[in-house]
Amino acid sequence: MSVEKILGDWKKKLFKPVYWLEGEEDYYIDKIMNYAEHQLLPESEAGFNLAVFYGKDAAWSDVVNACMRYPMFAEKQVVLLKEAQQMKDIDKLENYLEHPLASTIFVVSHKEKAVSKATRLGKLVKKNAELFHSEKIKDYKLVEWVTDYVKAQDFSMSQKTISLLADHLGNDLNRIVNELEKITVNLGQRKTITEDDIEKYVGVSKEYNAFELQAAVSKKDLAKAIRIIQYFEGNPKAAPIQLVLPALYGYFSKLYIIFGMADKSENAVKPFFYNNSFAAKDALVAAKIFGYDGVERALLLLHEYNLRSIGVNDSGTTDASLMKELVVKMIG
Repeated sequence: MSVEKILGDWKKKLFKPVYWLEGEEDYYIDKIMNYAEHQLLPESEAGFNLAVFYGKDAAWSDVVNACMRYPMFAEKQVVLLKEAQQMKDIDKLENYLEHPLASTIFVVSHKEKAVSKATRLGKLVKKNAELFHSEKIKDYKLVEWVTDYVKAQDFSMSQKTISLLADHLGNDLNRIVNELEKITVNLGQRKTITEDDIEKYVGVSKEYNAFELQAAVSKKDLAKAIRIIQYFEGNPKAAPIQLVLPALYGYFSKLYIIFGMADKSENAVKPFFYNNSFAAKDALVAAKIFGYDGVERALLLLHEYNLRSIGVNDSGTTDASLMKELVVKMIG
């Protein structure tokens, strides 16, 4: 079942006794839980008929007792169990899930890994609950997702601006949405989000960031790469080495995959780069510049320097010095 289907049913007052929300992507789970908490019941009924529990602190017996109560002066009551993955004895909910009360809307958010469907609890969830599985968005779908989200808010962004944001934040949708909301409330009447806005409100320099360092290294532009690293040295929060190295490793891993592809056309490569045609073209150029041996050597160097950055076989070299040493070897 999708987010749209669940929320659409709720708006039509069509309810099931149990909703089980699980998976690694918090954004959609939080969206459903937020609606359940603030929209399912009118304010006049929520005081008597809304109960919210947190898995870390809640006793299973208190949750079940709340579910077994009948609504006061209303047709339905709502019971929310947040962060259920932290709940001790969560399997004790099995008896209630086997015979849920029709007048209770019980919504459970179980983030991170899913409940094993081989267990009795998992089987009851599958049988008696509306199950929603929230998966992390794939990298190649991220630009499209951000584009659609921004458009739905009546704003627009270029692919390059989206890539700048995505390379800094990754595919954490909650974080992306929070940053976009921070930007849009400051735009006034303007409806286009620019790289300057990303720099001003998110704190990502449009000239000195992990994305631009990756571009410089991919073109073997050593002078520009060193300038960017020197900026990082003076602004440690701009792009810590723990952010930069995985970004570079991810990029060169994609270049490595290209060499094993029968179809090395722009369209075939594009899904690896947020469906961005310009990024795909640049990647194909970078693959030619480095060659198979160069890409393989870059990956080995990135692995070595990642270990050194956490103190393995290194006596305390600064992050900036490690980065300079690394790019010199990669480009050389």
